[in-house]
Amino acid sequence: MAVSALFTPFTLRGITLRNRITVSPMCEYSSQDGFANDWHLVHLGSRAVGGAGLILTEAAAVSPEGRITPDDLGIWKDEHIAGLRRINEFLVSQGSVPGIQLAHAGRKASHESPWKGGTVVPESAGGWQTVAPSAEAFTNSEPAPLALDKAGIEKVRADFKEATRRSLEAGFQVIEIHAAHGYLFHEFLSPLSNHRTDEYGGSFENRCRLLLQVTEDTRAALPDNLPLVVRISATDWTEGGWTIDDSVALCHLLKERGVDLIDCSTGGNVPKADIPVGPGYQVPFATRVREETGLPTGAVGMITTAAQAEEIITKGQADLVLLARELLRDPYFPLHAAHELGAEVKWPVQYERAQPRQEKR
Repeated sequence: MAVSALFTPFTLRGITLRNRITVSPMCEYSSQDGFANDWHLVHLGSRAVGGAGLILTEAAAVSPEGRITPDDLGIWKDEHIAGLRRINEFLVSQGSVPGIQLAHAGRKASHESPWKGGTVVPESAGGWQTVAPSAEAFTNSEPAPLALDKAGIEKVRADFKEATRRSLEAGFQVIEIHAAHGYLFHEFLSPLSNHRTDEYGGSFENRCRLLLQVTEDTRAALPDNLPLVVRISATDWTEGGWTIDDSVALCHLLKERGVDLIDCSTGGNVPKADIPVGPGYQVPFATRVREETGLPTGAVGMITTAAQAEEIITKGQADLVLLARELLRDPYFPLHAAHELGAEVKWPVQYERAQPRQEKR
C-alpha cells in the first residue's frame, strides 16, 4: 500500500489531526441571535463522518456588532455554549478535531445574507453601527463606519478574551483568529483601510498592534497543549496595499507570540482587486510564509482534487489543505480521496458496507 502524505497525521502542540484535510470556515448564515442549530450540527457533523481531520466553524462573531449579517453564528454570550458543545461532542466522536474561527467583521458588518441580496441593513431595519480603524466605508455607496476609539479597541480585546473562554467551555480544541478578507483586523493591517494617526495607525508596527495584542490575549487564555491559528490575507492584490512581504514580517511576530499555524488566504479588503483566480492560486503564499518563518501553514483556495491536495503536502508547499466549496459539493471527499490515493482509512461502521475495495498498488 502506497503511503499518502495527505493522510499522514499532523500534530500541533498537544493535538494530532488524523490527516491534513481541514474544513475551511464557510459562513452558513443560518443562525438566529448567533445560536448554533440543527443545520450546523448536520453541516459540520457530515464533514466529520466524511473523514476530515480538522473542522473549523464558520466565522463566529465575538460581539453582535461583529457579525457580517444578522444570521451569523455567534459566541458573544454564554448561552451560545451549549449548542456548540453538542456539535463538538459529535465531531470528536467521529475522530475529527473541532476548531472555531473567532471573528469581527469591522466595516463589512451589518449586511444581509448573500441570498437576501447582501446589501447593507440599515439601523431602522435591525442593522447596527459598524466600526473600523478609520471612518471609511468599504464602498462609496455604504454608510461610513465609526472609527474605534481607545475604549472601542479595549472592548474588541475583551470580546475576544471572552469568546476564547467560551470556546474552551464549548469543547473547541483549535482556535483561529480571523485576520483576513477585509474584516476588522485586516482593516487595521492594511494601509488602504487604516489611516489612523495614533499608535494603531501609520507604521507597519502600529497597524499590526491590535492583532498582536489580541493574539497575546488569546494565547494567554489557552492551555499550553491547544494550538492557536491565525488566518491572514497574504496580499491585498492592490497597489499600495498589504503585501506578501508584510505578511512574512507579520508572521515572524505572530510566531514569537505563540501562534502555531498560519492559514493563508488573500484579498477581501477592497471591492475591486485584480485577483488571478485559478486552481491553487493562493498556495504560493502559504509556501513562502512556511519557508521564510518556519511556521506551519495551511493552503486554501480552489483545491478540488485528491491529486492536487496530495501534491501540496508532498512537495512541502503547506502542512494542511483547507477545502471549502469542494467539501460543500462532497462532504465525503476525504473518504473518496483516500481510496483514490490508496490510503487506508477507517470508515464509520455504519457506512462500511459502502466502502470500495482497495486495489493492490
